[in-house]
Amino acid sequence: MIRPRPSLGLLDRVLRVLFPGMLFLLLNGCASVSYYSQLASGQLQLLRAREPVSSVIADPDRDQKLRAHLIQSQKARTFASQQLHLPDNQSYRLYADIGRPYVVWNVFVTPEFSLKPQNHCFPIAGCVAYRGYYSQSAARGEAALQRLQGMDVSIGGVEAYSTLGWFNDPIMNSMMGWGDERLATLIFHELAHQRVYVKDDTEFNESFATFVEQEGTRQWRAFRSLPPDDNKQARHRDQFIQLVLNTRTQLEALYALPLPPEQMRQRKVAAFEQLRAEYRQLRDDQWAGDKRYDAWINAPLNNARLLPFGLYDQWVPAFAALFKQQGGDWVRFYAQVEKLGALPVEQRKAVLKAMAEPKSTDG
Repeated sequence: MIRPRPSLGLLDRVLRVLFPGMLFLLLNGCASVSYYSQLASGQLQLLRAREPVSSVIADPDRDQKLRAHLIQSQKARTFASQQLHLPDNQSYRLYADIGRPYVVWNVFVTPEFSLKPQNHCFPIAGCVAYRGYYSQSAARGEAALQRLQGMDVSIGGVEAYSTLGWFNDPIMNSMMGWGDERLATLIFHELAHQRVYVKDDTEFNESFATFVEQEGTRQWRAFRSLPPDDNKQARHRDQFIQLVLNTRTQLEALYALPLPPEQMRQRKVAAFEQLRAEYRQLRDDQWAGDKRYDAWINAPLNNARLLPFGLYDQWVPAFAALFKQQGGDWVRFYAQVEKLGALPVEQRKAVLKAMAEPKSTDG
């Protein structure tokens, strides 16, 4: 017998009772009750705000631009499941207006003379290099406390995230400032996290999802008979990321030296000034003055602001090579990714590194 699906309202009432208790039972004893309380309440607020995208589209009283944007999003959502073989569930077939520009604010923290982040471990997602807050003021409060302890701190707003299939994730108002194609790429990226996720390996997870996003977008454009993207923005992004990664390498070498603190600080400041100078030269000489990254480069720089760079694309070439090995077959590709994810971490990295290296054509 087919059982009727519970309404969103019923699901919310059940989750409102069960989710906080489940969360606290899973957490280790040293976790802060107040911190995890705001995580639970923030997630539940998001769940309560969900409504079917179809209802928004069908309502003539809703914003016409929003309705048009959501119509296009659902075409990409269908493509994701039918053509990219990503999960076919209610994620991104729901909409939530959360009344703020970001869903969470992540706080990144490092020591003054180290690029090693403060890691935080969670029952579902594993260990990550940040703490997330549903309130900007709470994130700022945590950042202030860390600065008082002499730490380097950075706060970054996040427009969307995945619950890895635990809940049906909605499209949020925080994502509505993007164009139709950018929203589609995010749907592909976040659904990829639901398809394969390896606990405690951010580089693997984000590189995998980024590859699915990039190849999925290429196929999505072809499906709509659009010409390939000229990739100018992607090239600029890659060049900018490489500048930042070069600075990280420079700082890692600096922090390994036996220098007194004041001299270390001076050389640290010089490294960031060098980054700014190299960026401006790149912008003016090769990018025709494109100022896309000016706001980031002109803000105060520290170790913590460098942490997110490199996490999202380190192994993209390896996944691209694996996809090609599988003849562009998504189902076979995902099966191989799952096998990779099951390997011990060092073996996994060795295999990815070997796949990412360009193959010699000599001989």
